[in-house]
Amino acid sequence: MNNIKKYRTLAKISQLELAKKVGVARQTINLIENQKYNPSLELCIKIAKALGTDLNTLFWINMEED
Repeated sequence: MNNIKKYRTLAKISQLELAKKVGVARQTINLIENQKYNPSLELCIKIAKALGTDLNTLFWINMEED
């Protein structure tokens, strides 16, 4: 699970816009948001920077909060 879709929506940018910012296809962003693709650490960092946040915010899921 990740929070990319949540933060992308808050930033009011489309999957295509995020994809262009980080240098991947829109489909890659879709796959990541839907837990069907595990991005590299490099891509995770690019996504976090593009969304103005950090890796922990996007990818750390506290199971106790669920």
